[in-house]
Amino acid sequence: MTEVRFYHLTTIGLDRALPQLLEKTLERGKRAVVMARSEERVETLCALLWTYDDRSFLPHGSARDGRAHAQPIWITDQDENPNEASYLFLTDGAESQRLNDYELCALLFDGGDPVAVQAAREQWKGLKADGHELSYWQQDNQGRWSRKNG
Repeated sequence: MTEVRFYHLTTIGLDRALPQLLEKTLERGKRAVVMARSEERVETLCALLWTYDDRSFLPHGSARDGRAHAQPIWITDQDENPNEASYLFLTDGAESQRLNDYELCALLFDGGDPVAVQAAREQWKGLKADGHELSYWQQDNQGRWSRKNG
């Protein structure tokens, strides 16, 4: 079963947390799919990965770019894995029916949004019932992640 990590964004937002997690993914030699809920959000995330740091960028692509097989990070609003990634990042409440295609799924949700928090709780219950290995991660005041009891 796929390991699923719930990342509760409390001190830094998705615009800072996602690039950090994707950097670690690439450092481990893994490929990633980032799933959003709309084409507009995909374009926003693509722009973010070019501009989040003045000294670096994260190599990525989307349907607009094509050549999925050549992209270490694929950003999409579809439930797909065209770059044969082993890590899946779910943002903005996106859900996948293909979790078993990945070794790791990171579900990032906004701790300041009660609807997002409730949705994450419901996803936790469903994924636990399905037998996935779950863990819960929360940020400290400096934005560092620590594993909490879920």
